[in-house]
Amino acid sequence: MTEATMEISERQHLFSTRTVLVFSALGVIALLMLLLNIGIGSLNYSPAQIIDIVLHPANDTASTIIWNIRIPRALGAVMGGAYLAIAGLLLQVYFRNPIVGPYILGISSGATVMVSIVMLTTLTAGLAATFNPYMCTLAAILGSYTVMAIILAISTKIRSGITLLIVGLMMGYLCSAVTAILSALAEKERIKGFILWELGSFSGFKWSEIYVLAVLGGALLVLIYALSKPLNAFLLGEQYATSMGVNIKKFRVLILMSSGALAAIVTSVAGPVAFIGMAVPHIARLVFGTSDNRILIPGACLAGAAIASLCDLIARMVMSPVELPLSSITAFFGAPIVLSLLLKRKVEL
Repeated sequence: MTEATMEISERQHLFSTRTVLVFSALGVIALLMLLLNIGIGSLNYSPAQIIDIVLHPANDTASTIIWNIRIPRALGAVMGGAYLAIAGLLLQVYFRNPIVGPYILGISSGATVMVSIVMLTTLTAGLAATFNPYMCTLAAILGSYTVMAIILAISTKIRSGITLLIVGLMMGYLCSAVTAILSALAEKERIKGFILWELGSFSGFKWSEIYVLAVLGGALLVLIYALSKPLNAFLLGEQYATSMGVNIKKFRVLILMSSGALAAIVTSVAGPVAFIGMAVPHIARLVFGTSDNRILIPGACLAGAAIASLCDLIARMVMSPVELPLSSITAFFGAPIVLSLLLKRKVEL
């Protein structure tokens, strides 16, 4: 098969009827989850009321609830789910391991420990005054990159995927130990806020945080989609990717920096959210029936947005007015998928 023939075949698959239908279905589900998150709560609003409030905002209670509470939270869930899904997809391609994700590898834990330093200590008081409200985001990115660098350094000497998973788990435990020590030494007022953050939640999102997520995350998604063809080549092995003109060293750095940044910016504002980054890429592969990253990247974004929004809705409403920890809901959703992967044994990336 010639290169031109392969390109034609890829294009046909890219725009196949199944692909279009699945994209349409995921888009509708994600939009429906967005509207449900905006409309359902202690006070319910119909789609018509939501549209009217969005188009004609006023200084009444309904507008305040929709614009300042519901919409930021709903958008945060959509973007947070999408970014975690893409971070997990990149890491699974990089490590060629189906049960890799930002949470499992300790990347989210690295972000957590740096955010704990910001929230629980006075070590960064001067910097926090300068860089607020972005101090937690910067700290989370630094923490995730530190853990990522350690794992990358070890991966150059150890090729075993299972060993790298164990290294990631150990890094997560170490970060959790540091966080626990800081919590034990912190003031009570600081501990309460940090514990609420650590449980994971999209509540309390501010528009400034939405702007950070949209700008940084959007730029990273554009970069990642531009890497979709090199990612496909990388799946077939480093030698093949090199023969296709991919600079492996730079490509590795781009993958790790992008995935680390996506996981970090979500963790900084929503806390550590488990299993979304690990489970959603598998769901995308299953529903699209392909490993083509040109399809999986936007597909995983939509699936992650829909699933994170659904989990957030469940966390809010199941035991209302008590809100359940988001990571507990995502664990109930993601753990069966991970167990099925372990039992199945033969999982193709």
